[in-house]
Amino acid sequence: MSQMPSKDEILQWISDNPTQTSKRDIARAFGIKGAARIDLKRMLKELADEGHLQKRKKTYRDPDKLPPVAVLQVSGQTPDGDLMARPMEWQGEGTPPQVLVVARASDPALGEGDRILGRLSAVVGEAHGYEARLIRRIGTNPLKVLGVFRKRTEGGRIVPIDKGDGKEWEVLGDAAGGAKDGELVEAEQAGPKGRMGLPRARVVQRLGDPSAPRAVSLIAIHQHGIPDDFPDEVIAEADGMKPAGLKGRDDLRDMPLITIDPVDARDHDDACWAHADDDPKNQGGHVIWVAIADVAHYVTSGSALDQEARKRGNSSYFPDRVVPMLPDRLSGDLCSLHEGVPRACIAVRMQINAHGEKIGHRFLRGLMRSPASLNYREVQAAMDGAPNDKCAPLMDGVIRPLYAAHEALKQARKNRQPLDLDLPERKVVLSDEGVVESVNFTDRLEAHKLIEEFMVLANVAAAETLIAKKSPLLFRVHEEPPPEKLDSLREVAEAAGLVLAKGQVLKTAHLNSLLHAARDTDHAEQINMSTLRAMTQAYYAPANFGHFGLALQAYAHFTSPIRRYADLIVHRALISAHGWGDDGLSKDDMDRLEGTAAHISDTERRSMMAERDTNDRYLAAFLSERVGDEFTGRISGVAKFGAFVRLDETGADGLIPVRSLGREFFNFDRDAATLTGSDTGAQIGLGQRVTVRLAEAAPVTGGLALDLISLDGKAMPKSGAGRRGRPAKRQLSKARRKSDKAKRKVKRSR
Repeated sequence: MSQMPSKDEILQWISDNPTQTSKRDIARAFGIKGAARIDLKRMLKELADEGHLQKRKKTYRDPDKLPPVAVLQVSGQTPDGDLMARPMEWQGEGTPPQVLVVARASDPALGEGDRILGRLSAVVGEAHGYEARLIRRIGTNPLKVLGVFRKRTEGGRIVPIDKGDGKEWEVLGDAAGGAKDGELVEAEQAGPKGRMGLPRARVVQRLGDPSAPRAVSLIAIHQHGIPDDFPDEVIAEADGMKPAGLKGRDDLRDMPLITIDPVDARDHDDACWAHADDDPKNQGGHVIWVAIADVAHYVTSGSALDQEARKRGNSSYFPDRVVPMLPDRLSGDLCSLHEGVPRACIAVRMQINAHGEKIGHRFLRGLMRSPASLNYREVQAAMDGAPNDKCAPLMDGVIRPLYAAHEALKQARKNRQPLDLDLPERKVVLSDEGVVESVNFTDRLEAHKLIEEFMVLANVAAAETLIAKKSPLLFRVHEEPPPEKLDSLREVAEAAGLVLAKGQVLKTAHLNSLLHAARDTDHAEQINMSTLRAMTQAYYAPANFGHFGLALQAYAHFTSPIRRYADLIVHRALISAHGWGDDGLSKDDMDRLEGTAAHISDTERRSMMAERDTNDRYLAAFLSERVGDEFTGRISGVAKFGAFVRLDETGADGLIPVRSLGREFFNFDRDAATLTGSDTGAQIGLGQRVTVRLAEAAPVTGGLALDLISLDGKAMPKSGAGRRGRPAKRQLSKARRKSDKAKRKVKRSR
């Protein structure tokens, strides 16, 4: 470690490692050597004088009694409801003493197995030897809730906004923090259950009117714990940065590297150019250049910027805002490849042959100046014969050569057969006031595919280079689907009259055959969704397990260091591997690669969930004025409690609660993903066409409740008027037999 740890870090180490508490253990843990040990000794003495530690002999624990501050593990409750704990370390003779945890109203609720840091005091004449007051719970933060505050005579209640959380929280009068009735608040758990068995909470932040425009993304940001404020030292560090110069770089400023992004892009971190290869040995080949913002020049390992970027893991994108990984001084300025200004970059020159296969590449660190920042639509319009004033001068020298290189890459892609899912992406369009104007499905232009293929090629080149140089790095890993998910996909395919071959090593080509067979049929969306659900989730790892979906043996993220921490690590690895400077991969980076991989995989999933929840809430707000209207859609999921429907018009997902399907009992078959009526035999399964009526739209939670009108074009059969309840075994058996019979009657497509 390059610097002396803080007192809090020392206490955390001692708390987490109760058996390694000598000065030697602590020095080894933090890499403290030589004269620095004197400073460590001084800090340990200060901690002991302050009552945080108690020294005995060469360790900072007393084997004969518990120290004033100790790590405890909650062992359970007594019959009277008292919370008991035991010390994590006990070196005295006999059994460890019992500790009574004396809870205060503001304390978070604790359960068996929780580890806490407690302040202890010895007691006499009791069954327990000590009483403890909570300092903090180790390894966790207080449980937090985001919800609408409902004021009562004394205090109030918090109704969570999470559509999956039905319980309310009790807020005592002195814990409301001045919140007003109907206000959106963030609260944390504050003590054991109170009256009516509700958990208690304390308001920690008031967020205003939950129905106000632009509150939707704010809800998701707070609900998922995405950091949205930069610490002062991070902003100060970013603001002090100056543009990189030419020293130590290749001069690429005359190269026509253009950026192509969405029209509303907030940053520009990749640029490209292509031209015909003049190497006589590569007839019909192309040279593709991809240049990426040199973020590593500004965000060096261990800096305040680096620590905050790692904490965030990635940027999060919402319809009305971005929560960036880096402050705007970098993400929107120094690291953004703006038109007409010099910008530091790391570039890769790639040679492909006439068939689109990469036959060579090399990386360099340069300074570029983009002649144009373009968007997908104007580039595509230019290639379709309608160039605007910005694209017209670039047609022969830049845009047409890009498309020519892409045509070659398309051949290589066809041979490689990456997974070819067809899942339209929806886009929520907001007015200037933040109100939903429309929900559209975005077009996949050839310009989108061009940039995507160029970036994939550059990412492969980065992985191959670092493997060849035996450098540590973070791979982007996508493992093949597990057998049980493939079996489920196979059943869905068979029910649709399609075939997914069995008994062979699975390749993406096999899945593509299924997807292509379903194309332009009524089952296309169902097969695409089922294939997606069969996939494992991609993640980051320091070991290479390949990328199944892209059909690649090695893949690493290199092309988006402004918004992904993984790419920043790969950039540092390239800098170190090529000897370009001292701002490459540090020893600390290398030592914690595994932890970094796990952390940023988690932050990526966190952002995906927050973005999905935000879209759900915007869609519910958009549809809230159309309650009672009828919509068409398909069954996209089946559960014991009802069926999910994806609406054709907006792509929104709603729930048909099983209780709304009539008075008969519906038997849920998990394997077949069906609900079968015990009286009528009506069966609801994946992919069926439905007409539904919107019964409820809740913008605060994002939930849509639907009533089923027709199934596959036929009205739902009416069940008997008998009492709704669990059917007799005979009825269940009849329903199951009918379900099994339906499974066997499969028409296979040729």
